[in-house]
Amino acid sequence: MAGLAVKVDQVAMLRESRKSQFPDPVAAAVMAELAGVDGIVVHLRQDRRHIQDRDVRMLRNIIQSKLILEMASTSEMVGVALDIKPDLVTLVPEKREEFTAEGGMDLVVHKDDITETVATLQDSGIPVGLLIDPSPEQLKMAHRTNASIVEIHTGTYTESKTAQKRHQAFIKIVDAIKLAHKLKVSVKVGRGLCYKTIKAFKGLSEIDEFSIGHSIISRALLNGMDHAAKEMIDIINAL
Repeated sequence: MAGLAVKVDQVAMLRESRKSQFPDPVAAAVMAELAGVDGIVVHLRQDRRHIQDRDVRMLRNIIQSKLILEMASTSEMVGVALDIKPDLVTLVPEKREEFTAEGGMDLVVHKDDITETVATLQDSGIPVGLLIDPSPEQLKMAHRTNASIVEIHTGTYTESKTAQKRHQAFIKIVDAIKLAHKLKVSVKVGRGLCYKTIKAFKGLSEIDEFSIGHSIISRALLNGMDHAAKEMIDIINAL
């Protein structure tokens, strides 16, 4: 049965919009844990626009589930990861003008750099995942880096404007999931998934975990984090 990791960056985004002390992403993470999620995800960006170093350190000390640190493949961020020791690092592309990763890692261009980062972190006991697009070429290259996990970027599917494009995007995701499973790589999926779009993944037992943030945080603003997280867990359990 697939797990659920909740990303709490949107809570930090709201806090940083006013440079306030609240809402607290750490408190949101604890509430999600109490609801039964399997992990907490935070993206520590190089410009620290949302999640701050203090948030990550507090999460490392407080949460009882799994801490997943999303980050760029830079020497600075590798140093942070080696110091904090998250349970998993997910390497993601990072552009200054974007709000979230708009696509997966380009391993054709950055394979050597990514392979070195993967080796450095995993040699220190930190498993590494790679956010990649649902492309056979990218997936095979991710496998060659020896990363422990791949996270299939679902943005093209969730953002499709027509049923035909949505179906085509979903087929590519399914093919990528099955190829990853064949290559014996642990599979996560995420980016833009919501309470409606996730239902299309019913029956895909190869998925180990869903990574979802925005839709759960949005629902939590109205219904509370515990109800929002439990509702998504119930949907995943029924897939």
